[in-house]
Amino acid sequence: MKNIILASSSSVHGSGYLEYLEPELKVLFEGVTEILFIPYARPSGISYDTYTDIAAKGFSKLGIDVKGIHEFSNPKIALENAKAIFVGGGNTFVLVATLYELEIMQDLRNCIESGIPYLGTSAGSNICGITMQTTNDMPIKMPESFKTLGVIPFNINAHFIEADKSSTHKGETRETRIKEYHVFNAAAVIGLKEGSWLQVLGNTITLHGELEAILFEKNKSPKRVRPKTNLNH
Repeated sequence: MKNIILASSSSVHGSGYLEYLEPELKVLFEGVTEILFIPYARPSGISYDTYTDIAAKGFSKLGIDVKGIHEFSNPKIALENAKAIFVGGGNTFVLVATLYELEIMQDLRNCIESGIPYLGTSAGSNICGITMQTTNDMPIKMPESFKTLGVIPFNINAHFIEADKSSTHKGETRETRIKEYHVFNAAAVIGLKEGSWLQVLGNTITLHGELEAILFEKNKSPKRVRPKTNLNH
């Protein structure tokens, strides 16, 4: 049974790294003593070691050790032996490209489908959708494919921001970009705001947090989704 938390971000204003998710993480990782961390998204271009240290400090409050997948000679074996997995945020193009280059995209999917507890934040959440095509990230590296894990039946737009009607900014809004996506693609998209997350237990997907999400479907008007709403449909 899938056991997943997919968060829009690793932190929110006024709190530390993963701090706002701590109550949920205690449940998700109950009984876990070590997490396999996948640092491939490299936010701001930081090194794998630096990113793993950040994750380790975040989980130290929960008494859980963190081991970076790059520390293993064989990432496939690391995934086979993992008891829990965390994929952090950063650049989704870089993350997806690396998973394909190492030929572990399917291995990661197998782990999640088998019920190994999984936490994704930002890019780590994006890759759980059908494709990565609704990421906000710059395409700084070309992946083999835009197809991702597909462990949820829609795409995610993390860090979703609704347009400020009083703003003088004339650039494209997130809604505009998602409309452009739907000209060529059919999969629904969930605009997931900061401080919000999806909990996936088996085939049940539920929105959590204090804010509404926005559901975008092809040829339909956007819909507001309230916290505690079931998103299976």
